[in-house]
Amino acid sequence: PAGTMSRDVQAALALWGMEGASARLIAERENSVWKIEHEGSAYALRFHRPGYRTPAELQSELQWMAMLAEGGVSVPRPIPLRAGGFTGHLGDQALSMLTWMGGAPIGEAGALFDTADPHVLAVNVGREMARMHDLTDAWEPPAGFTRPDWRRAGLLGDDPLWGRFWEHPHLSASERDLLLQARAKADARLRETEQELDQGLIHADLLCENVMMDAGRPIFIDFDDSAFGYRDFELATFLKKSMHQPYYGEMRAGLLEGYSIRRAVDGGALDFALLLRALTYPGWIITRLDEPGGRERSARQLAQALELAGNFVNT
Repeated sequence: PAGTMSRDVQAALALWGMEGASARLIAERENSVWKIEHEGSAYALRFHRPGYRTPAELQSELQWMAMLAEGGVSVPRPIPLRAGGFTGHLGDQALSMLTWMGGAPIGEAGALFDTADPHVLAVNVGREMARMHDLTDAWEPPAGFTRPDWRRAGLLGDDPLWGRFWEHPHLSASERDLLLQARAKADARLRETEQELDQGLIHADLLCENVMMDAGRPIFIDFDDSAFGYRDFELATFLKKSMHQPYYGEMRAGLLEGYSIRRAVDGGALDFALLLRALTYPGWIITRLDEPGGRERSARQLAQALELAGNFVNT
């Protein structure tokens, strides 16, 4: 009920010394997000989905964001509580507070909003990704730092982080077989090549909705799924939902151009990362099929995973 939530919000605000600030519910998805206005500044108060992250994982996410903000990457900056630290609790409910970021998302569901030039936009995003990865690799994470691991076992093992994608209930027997063939072939490829891949902390969810633009500068938000992973996977996540857009070629070329200030990415390696990324979504959607729009999303995700798996298995 709204009254209860409003009491929870006021109790939460007290943890940051912001009693009496105005609060407006902005998003009710994986987390509940409230826009807080206090003494001329705006903040995002997050009520984290129970059970999704351990307290140590949540604290680590916020420590990473704080370092990136300090280093000049445009990300929300965590606000310490009155008592210190970045995470608060009301009973079992974990909370955090971030600076509110201006700007607007660059698109939705893989389609860019009216933007002057998809190529230039992607160059800017690629350059900012490279800066984020450079800063991260130069950083010594604090003791106790922990995030999920989205490398070979987390993607293709018996218990992937986002679920057993080959057990999606809408797969036919032949489709399931195709995904299992792709899984086995991808696993064999990673066994051989993993040591050569650029790896480290990645945002892992830089969809159009989580990339905002403010006066030409990309802003990265929503680090909820940040993990240890492959840097090619970061690039693939940005591109995956745009693969059927008419400007996909321009976006892909621009992203690689911008990111190449860090290192050149081979087109074949990016195609492989796009397959790995596409395979995660059928597992993720299994528990969300009955959410509004869940079945339509599921159909799109299965179609793309099967298309890329077919290309991969048959080459």
